[in-house]
Amino acid sequence: MDDRNGVLVEKIKSIILESLYYKEDTIKINFSKFLSRKLNLDYSYLSSLFSEVQGITIERFIITHKIERIKELINYGELNITEIAWKFNYSSVAHLSNQFKKVTGLSPTHFKQIKYKKIPDHKIENTNKA
Repeated sequence: MDDRNGVLVEKIKSIILESLYYKEDTIKINFSKFLSRKLNLDYSYLSSLFSEVQGITIERFIITHKIERIKELINYGELNITEIAWKFNYSSVAHLSNQFKKVTGLSPTHFKQIKYKKIPDHKIENTNKA
């Protein structure tokens, strides 16, 4: 692998992760246009290079990390599913739910329920000692 190509792939990953984890605003255009503009390179070139180096498509990388980020937001409990769908520019809650289920095998609601079941019950000590 050419170092220059590796550096470019790392830039692509960094741009994607930064947009998913650290930006408050959602990206209103699709990622292909966003990456192409940000790196000033043709998306088909970026996509081909990324797939060759990473062994997965840019789209799969984005979806995987988007779902990981959504799982975090569900766990934090600060946003509901509708707000999360809007934040990540999904066309609907159903679209988010379908994609979430394809990646995790669970609906967002079921994922949230499982999270709460994993929290151990705190035993209350008996303070009335005889």
